[in-house]
This record gives sequence, structure tokens and C-alpha cells, in this order.
Amino acid sequence: MLSKKLFYAVEAVLYIAYNTGRGPISSRDIADRQGLPPRYLEQLMQRLVRGGILRGVRGPRGGYLLAKERRRITVGDICDVLNDEKDEHDMKGYGGTPLGGKVVLPVWEEAHKKTMEYLKQVNLADLCEQAISSQIRKESDERMDFAI
Repeated sequence: MLSKKLFYAVEAVLYIAYNTGRGPISSRDIADRQGLPPRYLEQLMQRLVRGGILRGVRGPRGGYLLAKERRRITVGDICDVLNDEKDEHDMKGYGGTPLGGKVVLPVWEEAHKKTMEYLKQVNLADLCEQAISSQIRKESDERMDFAI
């Protein structure tokens, strides 16, 4: 289901989507803004590249870009890439008590199903529009150069 790891990954991908006009964005820059260790975030970013969410750009001005249009990437897609079968939230094969297996597990599975259905409807373009409506400044707005 939802974890801190997933939250940080969605925030990082949204940051890239929101600031997409300025070229590749480094994971170090995003990690600094999120207050995370760069190595931790870099692992997530590499999984997102392998999963087709991001595209990596090498070199001194390298970083990450979206692999496809913002409107074609949902929060659910990001979840799918990062929630592997060994995830601690996966309850398949639960062998605990009858209360857990017959009463709690169906509730758990239904909650997960409904959450994923909702997240599959929320795309990055929608979230970028919310950021604009909330008057959140883009990085390009913060780094204006002035010449006199």
C-alpha cells in the first residue's frame, strides 16, 4: 500500500514534471529539497527508470526527465513500479490466524484495491495543475537571472 518510500518517489516525480522546462533534474537536487540522503532517492529513481516512468540523462548536466507525457503517468503507475511482490505491505500467502485471514485480510485487500483504483485516476498533469492553483513556485521561477 502506501509508504514513505512511495510518498517520496511520487513527490520526486512530480517535482520533475512540475519543473520540466529546464532540462534534466538531478536526484541530488531533489534529495536536498526533500531532506533525504541522495543514495536513498537515487535507488528509487533508478527503479523508476527501469519501470518506464523516468528517463536518465548522463553527464555533468544530467539528471532525470519524464519518460512520457505528464498526463500519461499516474500515481498508480508509480506505485506499480515501486511495489514489488516482496513488499512488506503485500499480504498474499498470509498464514496467520483465522481472524486475520477470514476477517481482516478481505478488508485489507479491498482497501488496497480501492486505493489503487483512485491512484490510477490521478495523473501528473492533474497534480501540476493543483500545484499551479496552490501558487507553488517552479524552480525556474526561483532561479531568475537579471541583467542590468
